[in-house]
Amino acid sequence: MILGLYRATAIVGEPMIRLLLACRRQRGKEDRVRFKERFGIPSLPRPAGGLAWIHAASVGEAISVLSLINRLREERPSLTLLVTTGTVTSAAIMADRLPAGVQHQYAPVDHPRWVGRFLDHWRPDLALWLESEFWPNTLAALANRHIPVVLINARISPKSFAGWSRFRGTAAALLNNFSRCLAQSVDDGEKLTALGALQVRVPGNLKFAAAPLPAIETDLQHLARLIGDRPVWAAVSTHPGEEDIVATSHGALAHQFPDLLTLIVPRHPVRGEDIAKRLQAAGHTVARRAAGQVIDGDTGIYIIDTVGELGLIYRLAKVAFIGGSLVPHGGQNLLEAAKLDCAIVHGPWMTNFTAIVAEMRQAAATEEISDSGQLTTVVATLLQDDDLRGRRVAAAARVAKKKDNILDDVLDELAPFLDAVAPRQEISAPPTRCHAPS
Repeated sequence: MILGLYRATAIVGEPMIRLLLACRRQRGKEDRVRFKERFGIPSLPRPAGGLAWIHAASVGEAISVLSLINRLREERPSLTLLVTTGTVTSAAIMADRLPAGVQHQYAPVDHPRWVGRFLDHWRPDLALWLESEFWPNTLAALANRHIPVVLINARISPKSFAGWSRFRGTAAALLNNFSRCLAQSVDDGEKLTALGALQVRVPGNLKFAAAPLPAIETDLQHLARLIGDRPVWAAVSTHPGEEDIVATSHGALAHQFPDLLTLIVPRHPVRGEDIAKRLQAAGHTVARRAAGQVIDGDTGIYIIDTVGELGLIYRLAKVAFIGGSLVPHGGQNLLEAAKLDCAIVHGPWMTNFTAIVAEMRQAAATEEISDSGQLTTVVATLLQDDDLRGRRVAAAARVAKKKDNILDDVLDELAPFLDAVAPRQEISAPPTRCHAPS
């Protein structure tokens, strides 16, 4: 009943969906050049042979699946991999980091006709979906074509679980489209089972298997020269409302550290200009990386409103506040900072990373704060106390590195599905990297 209504609404509401997408395109939230891909219109030909479709909604999911993609390219070179994402930022990151031979497209919006057009062209033999992508029309189309779908790195937030629990029949109907569900944690696995998922396994969180974020060495050296010996901390993946809290802390910290440099990396780079204007109006001296502005002696806050430079920031900062956690968003990935020797601070809203936060807390690897005053106190302490910061960094690194077998376990679970599409081969030399088409 609910799924039928959803399908009908998508069909009847097509003009409104097109208008919303056009508005997003106007605001820079859709790719102007490759916009037609959102309607299932391909911009690349389908290669011959077996094809696995990997769908990662946004930046976090896309980065977490790169380790899996690289292993699949090495072990099953005859298998074509098609990666779809839904955001401009994630597409830009994939353009830089996907190995040679891997195709990228924007995911079609969940409209029956657009999804059908996408599947008619690409004809995937297997679909691998990341985390919590439950698009009813797309799942129904895959099921109708008898294409197996595996949900990998699956998670169910407490809020989502509470919502789906009110419609368990609908949840079960959706989840039963997955041939197997590979959960991030035991808790996620139990929630999936309670909602009616079949064939649930718990190999662990793929984010543990991700390589440290890269950085361009020349950019790193250039920024390091500009910064010199100034104390530096960063607020990364920030969401609306958090930049003002961070700026307030910066103002308070500057009394104690007169040459302090605060780096702000908004989760959505398109917000960079608005953030800069607001902070400048509040009396801060701000520079923006996307505008080509450089750090000088007067710069107090440097906004990195560019794509794919978190690896650079984590190598420059001693302390990192993880955004999306002082507002009810659910947090962002702590492991990226942990793998690059940052002392980690986060707010109370970390529901998207509950299991990782619990491990970090048990290891005394992070500090939780709830407001600007606490953020100021904790950052000041970590900037001053080298021994404490070193202990936090070492503890976080141990947590981040202790699950090296997760990728192997995920591949073992996927093996029956992959074997039906492309045989496994001996590992060859690592693939070179290329850019996705523009």
